[in-house]
This record gives sequence, structure tokens and C-alpha cells, in this order.
Amino acid sequence: MKYLIDTHIFLWLLYQPQKLDTKKINILQNSENDVYISSLSFWEISLKFALGKLNISGVQPDELPDLAEQMGVEILEITTIEMASSYKLKKVKNHKDPFDRAMIWQSISNNLTMVSHDNKFSAYEKLGLKLL
Repeated sequence: MKYLIDTHIFLWLLYQPQKLDTKKINILQNSENDVYISSLSFWEISLKFALGKLNISGVQPDELPDLAEQMGVEILEITTIEMASSYKLKKVKNHKDPFDRAMIWQSISNNLTMVSHDNKFSAYEKLGLKLL
């Protein structure tokens, strides 16, 4: 299977793996699965870090892509067509986060299962999002 992890899932893997349930840990650590992180996640982390809204211990945001690769998480670059076609993702009530919406669209476009703990994501399942 192929999975796209949400930004907070990546940070939990690095700093707070106890926040992840056993099912998610087993799936993400299974070498038969392909686990991706969107390049958008690194932009999101960098912006929040610069604004003082995110504290990451012992590393700078620009070191995180290397850490992801060391963990066996592949970086999935968002393509121009994914960005240009993201308007096709219908709006859902009470969810406007542009990073989330872009990653949800990227997940749908690439037929990936999204791994997130964000309960707002379930509203996108009726629009084609596979969610774990």
C-alpha cells in the first residue's frame, strides 16, 4: 500500500511516537508499504517555525527532509498540475486550511491513503480521500 503522512504524523514519528496508535505504527514501519511525505509539509513546518508557532528540538527545518529520508519516508513533490487542479477539491464545512487541502488533493490525485489524526479529514472521504 501507499500512504501519505500528514505533517503532524511526521512530527509525531520524530518526537512523540507514543501519540500514534499501534495500527498506524505497524503500517508506517512495514517495509512492504510505501510511505510518503509531501514537500508541502516542509514548507508548513518552516513557516510555523519562523512564526514561533512550532518548536522542533535539536534540528532546523531545513534538516527535516534528510531525517525523513533516513526514516525511509519518501518525499513526494507536489506537481504543477496538482497545484493548478486543486480547485476541483470541493469545499467542506469548517475546513479551510490550505496546506491540508493541498495535501488531501495530492493524496487523492496520486491514489494514496492519507494518514492523519485530524478528524476534519473524514469529510473528504466522500470526495475520494482514502483515510487511515
